[in-house]
Amino acid sequence: MAGIYVHIPFCKQKCTYCDFASYPNEIGKQEAYFACLYKEIKSKSELLKGKTFQTIYFGGGTPSFVEPKYIYGALKQIYSCYKIDKNAEITLEVNPGTLTKEKLKVYKNAGINRFSIGLQSACNQTLASINRCHTDFEFKKALEYLDGYNLSVDVMIGLPEETLSHVKNTIDLATSSNSVKHISLYALKAEEGTPMFSKYLNGELLSDDEVADIYEESVKYLKQKGFNRYEVSNFSKEGYFSKHNLNYWQRGEYIGFGVGASSFIDNRRFTNTESIDEYVSAVLRNRSPEVFSEQVDGEDAKKEYAMLALRTEFGVSLLSYELSFGSNFLVDFANAIKKNRKYLDITEKNIKIKSEYLYVQNSILVDFIG
Repeated sequence: MAGIYVHIPFCKQKCTYCDFASYPNEIGKQEAYFACLYKEIKSKSELLKGKTFQTIYFGGGTPSFVEPKYIYGALKQIYSCYKIDKNAEITLEVNPGTLTKEKLKVYKNAGINRFSIGLQSACNQTLASINRCHTDFEFKKALEYLDGYNLSVDVMIGLPEETLSHVKNTIDLATSSNSVKHISLYALKAEEGTPMFSKYLNGELLSDDEVADIYEESVKYLKQKGFNRYEVSNFSKEGYFSKHNLNYWQRGEYIGFGVGASSFIDNRRFTNTESIDEYVSAVLRNRSPEVFSEQVDGEDAKKEYAMLALRTEFGVSLLSYELSFGSNFLVDFANAIKKNRKYLDITEKNIKIKSEYLYVQNSILVDFIG
């Protein structure tokens, strides 16, 4: 399986917790950016000749903020340069405050068949405090516009002054449409360099234990609503996993286009510059916009495989591991397994972290990747 990721770095305003390559004051550069994006898409087609892609994902930034013709153009270029599966999952991230019926018509004509909506919170006061550019009313309107599509909704926990009651209200709103088949439940991370980091330093955010408690209750609440966890932060109704994200966790191949986009092809991981100006300059001069590259094979590949697979409810398939690496997972990671035995479920076919310990998987995985 292989996927395509397209990064759209423009947004109306930047959320206080965001440390992604997104820029609220650069929309005037969109024409030059997309011209170079189309060029990069074409330039890498020879590298990927013969591969078939099952997913395409437009992330950001805010893809629904730019003129929709650019999304249409990007997809047209992708289809002209790459082999795309006829049943491909094609996702576009949207912000409720920047989605319109007119844009949706263009997205539909372009072939978008799945939308990921950033809600985060149902509390307007909280939304304003984290600089989101929408209200709960605008989210409800977005659900109306997108009725009948395959929808995913982002919900964030651990936001300032947030309680379990607030989170349940958000989940109620996020799952209020039958079109919503997938929920991504993310715990706030106050990354250094973001405005939210000052709240972390000042002790204004919930403690790790408080967030963990809210998470566990949210898992139960989502299950009551028919959304089962399949990865630490992702929940879906039966048959509606995010194929694009599953490809990441299964260590599948993917190619990324645009500012800050990462790729993983033939065991090489590489990443583009996060600067729009540097990206445009490089592409116009027929140079690679890559600023990072590493080969991931041997023992590093095995550790990465373990780290990614153990994030999911499925865990590591012992047969798939043996077919991939020609060795036995139980032998390769014997010491880590012995140290964490009480946290693991081990059968003849697979090994996984017990559900009750999945949220704290980082403390377990350190022994597998050390």
